[in-house]
Amino acid sequence: MKAFRRWIGILLAAALASTAMASDLEFRAPNAPGDAAAAALRDLAGRLVPVYQDPDPDRYLANLSALQMVAGNFPAADESRRTLRERRRRPGIKPVTRDVIFDIYAHARTLELQQRLTFADAFARSYREVADRIGDRDAYILNAWLRTPPSFYQDGFQRVLDQQRASDSIGEPAAFDLFWAYLYYDAYRSFGPLVDALIAEDDRRRYEVDDGILIKTPDGARIAALLVRPRGAAKPLPALLQYTIYDSDNYAKECAAHGYVGVVAYSPGVHGTPGPVLPYQRDGEYARLVINWITQQPWSDGRVGMFGEGYSGFAAWAAAKHMPAGLKALATSAASAPGVDVPMAGNIFQNSAYRWSLYVTDKKKADEKDFYNDSLWHELNEKWYAGGERYRDLGRIHGKPDPIFIRWLNHPSYDRFWQEMIPFREQFARINIPVLTMTGYYAGSQPGALYYFMQHHRYNPHADDTLLIGPYDDAVMQRGPLATLQAYAVDAAALIDVRELRYQWFDHVFNGGAIPSPLAGTVNYEVMGTNEWRHAASIDAMANGTIRFYLNPAASGDVHHLSQHKVAHSAYVHQSVSLKSRKDPTWVPSLDLISKSLAPHNHVEYESDPLPKRIELNGLFSARLDFAVNKMDVDLNIILYEHQANGDYVRLFSPTDEIRASYARDPVHRHLLKAGERQALTVHGERMTARLLQPGSRLVMILGISKRPDREINYGTGNDVSEESIADGASPIKIRWFSDSYIDVPVRR
Repeated sequence: MKAFRRWIGILLAAALASTAMASDLEFRAPNAPGDAAAAALRDLAGRLVPVYQDPDPDRYLANLSALQMVAGNFPAADESRRTLRERRRRPGIKPVTRDVIFDIYAHARTLELQQRLTFADAFARSYREVADRIGDRDAYILNAWLRTPPSFYQDGFQRVLDQQRASDSIGEPAAFDLFWAYLYYDAYRSFGPLVDALIAEDDRRRYEVDDGILIKTPDGARIAALLVRPRGAAKPLPALLQYTIYDSDNYAKECAAHGYVGVVAYSPGVHGTPGPVLPYQRDGEYARLVINWITQQPWSDGRVGMFGEGYSGFAAWAAAKHMPAGLKALATSAASAPGVDVPMAGNIFQNSAYRWSLYVTDKKKADEKDFYNDSLWHELNEKWYAGGERYRDLGRIHGKPDPIFIRWLNHPSYDRFWQEMIPFREQFARINIPVLTMTGYYAGSQPGALYYFMQHHRYNPHADDTLLIGPYDDAVMQRGPLATLQAYAVDAAALIDVRELRYQWFDHVFNGGAIPSPLAGTVNYEVMGTNEWRHAASIDAMANGTIRFYLNPAASGDVHHLSQHKVAHSAYVHQSVSLKSRKDPTWVPSLDLISKSLAPHNHVEYESDPLPKRIELNGLFSARLDFAVNKMDVDLNIILYEHQANGDYVRLFSPTDEIRASYARDPVHRHLLKAGERQALTVHGERMTARLLQPGSRLVMILGISKRPDREINYGTGNDVSEESIADGASPIKIRWFSDSYIDVPVRR
């Protein structure tokens, strides 16, 4: 009743105030954050407080508290936020949302004023009042928010000031953008130096941590491990294991906050253990040993789930190859698949693999600064490219030969060297545990993720393996989906909390919780442009048909025709690429998801007629390329775009699908081309997409020859490509793409 009377009082005060701001207020934005900005905003807030109204009670109270804080009336703001909290204690409202930061901050400032405390003491008391009444999961979220660097919000406030500076007046929406940007800046610069000590205190109350675990292996190696578990757990718990090669941030505490034992294990040679670091080679067996160790501990209930992204995603599958009894679930995102998508893609080695191998094998991290120095690596790429030397000489040119990288180059096929690292063929049939695979249409690691998913279902018809895919890149698990990804506006439906989804899935597996609704099917995919999720029983079931487009030459011009009709006579498009030319040492393809033009570079372009109606393109494309080439091998790439009626080219997936022609049939065994003869090559795309193409749009296919400074260059001799050099490129690549070639795109009608 008291809360009701307080709310009525607020409404009456607003009603008795003057009418809402009918026109913009005079305001000149200061140049930078500081005292002048605080004074200017205090004046603006003071003018708005008496006239501000809003028919939405929650929004009114939140914005009113902002006005009161900016104006310096923290007791009033504290009261407004208390009223707002009481209103939000309703079903369906999350107990902790980001604006709890301002509950803590407004109350701290009020305590500082009313009880004559230092701000540090006031903030500590206000923080503890909130932290002590919430559970581990909400506290983990709150603490993560509090740890955002103050510079982040200072930069954000500066951007809003810059946007406003051109005007001498300000409207209400822009004013509140400015107020909230200032408040985040002001709050975080005030409590930023205090939060680490408070969070450490809170963590000691909640968790038991052991960062000194060493697990011995039969071959004499040492595996370091970190353990975080909820303090005072009433019974043994399932463990969630992340096995990694990186001695950096991890999710152990996050796992404990969700009611699990969080374990992070590090490859031998990492986290202070002796011995060399050997990426990929033994980590599946070592992860098995860690799982066995976990199941023998008194705090373990004998069940282990593995999770991770990138390397730790690989390690989860590498452990599943051995299927230890305690392993009960896998949840991976952007999982690397050595021999499939690293250190090569489409059997084409990438310079980034050399860069990465130096970084992870350098125990003293002397090269860490170099690793993040992009200009250094661009310079190496250009130097190697301009010199035309063998690909094997990349390390010598850089001055740091790397035996790991050379070992990889010695295995250009998907041979036993790679097969022993992760499940291969029939070994997938033994994996009878629930698996969650997450990836994105714009994730470089998508081919690896789909390899695991598709091979698992191929060799185990009863596989409990669920795929979630949307308009995401590789970093989606670290920082969540972006509303705008490289200028591409992502559908609101895709903006789900994928990290929390992973824990909901583990809760389903280990605790009998409901399956999260985004994972209702075996394949769960957001169709770009529809703002909707779809669910299918398989990748093939995403579509109910295909449209075949033939690759017909244009009568004139450089843009050829994707046609649903095959020409009556055999025609072809001629393509020639010089292997000796080095006029483009800095060129790499644009990764922009939206562009106004497609700059030609060693490719041919095919474009369809305008689409007469909407087409939902879902799944993996395939193609049959009918061609003649003067070489015994060639590296190709294929990318698809929607060319919209407004002129924009929108990538349907990224990066480009890359194919070494001699491995298109079989990645395990090389089949050289027949130089000078007409032949056909079947290509199965490794990058999935799902997008609604609009009427008037055109489908564009770019078919290119790969010759670039950040990739191995295939000179077409048929020998080991890493041994070839510019001396093998005396004659250019000459290809005739015949009109019997076609691409099949999967569609749902």
